[in-house]
Amino acid sequence: MARGLIEVERKFIPGPGTEQRLQELGCTLEHRLSFRDSYYDTAMLTLMRADHWLRRREGSGWELKCPGAAGVAGPHTKYRELTAEPAIVAQLLEVLGAEGPGEAGVGEAGVAAVLVPLGLREVASFVTHRSAWKLVLSGAQELPLRVDLDMADFGYAVGEVEALVSEEAEVPTALEKIHSLSSLLGVPAQERPPAKLIVYLQRFRPQDYQLLLEVEGFRERTEDTKHLDSSLG
Repeated sequence: MARGLIEVERKFIPGPGTEQRLQELGCTLEHRLSFRDSYYDTAMLTLMRADHWLRRREGSGWELKCPGAAGVAGPHTKYRELTAEPAIVAQLLEVLGAEGPGEAGVGEAGVAAVLVPLGLREVASFVTHRSAWKLVLSGAQELPLRVDLDMADFGYAVGEVEALVSEEAEVPTALEKIHSLSSLLGVPAQERPPAKLIVYLQRFRPQDYQLLLEVEGFRERTEDTKHLDSSLG
C-alpha cells in the first residue's frame, strides 16, 4: 500500500465549557470553518466493511483512510491517510479486487473517473461546522496536537484530539499525548463516541448501518450510538 501520514485520534463529546478549557490549557484557535463531506462506497459498503473510508471534502479534494497496523487497543483510532489520487486509486483497486490499468485505463485515472467503473456511489453527504484548535507542547521538536470541535448539520456534535505522524514508531508517543490532553479536558477514560458518518448512516440510512453492524468488532466500536438519540436534533 502507498505510504501516507498516520492519523492517531481520539473522539469525545464536547460540552459547553470545552472551548474555555482549551484556552486555559494553552490551545490556540486556528480557524472556524464549514465544509461539506461526501462519502463513497459500493452498494454493499465493501470499502467501509474493510475499514476503508473514501471521502471528498469540498475545497480539499479526495482522501482515503486505511486501517493502520495493529497496536494497543483503546478508545482511539489509527488510520493511514492517502490524499494523492494515484495512491488512492491503487488502494481502491486492491481492496475492490479490480484489474487496474488493463480495465479501460482505470489504474491511470483520477478518483472521479474510477467511481462508476468500480461501482462506487455517494452514500452520505453533510456539512460540518468546525472550530480548529492547536496545542504546541514545550520544545521545538514536540509533537503538536490538534483539537477539532465539530457540529454536523444534522445536529450531532463531536470532538477529536488528533496527531499526525509519519512512522509507526511515533504512534505510542502520540497516543500518550492524546490521552493526556483528553484527560485534562475531562474526557471519560473509555468514552468512544462514533464518527459523524456513522451517526448519519444510523439516522438516515439504517439499512447501510445494519450492513456495518455485521462486521466483526464494529458494534463494539460504535456502542455509544445507543446513547446519542436524545442529543440529536
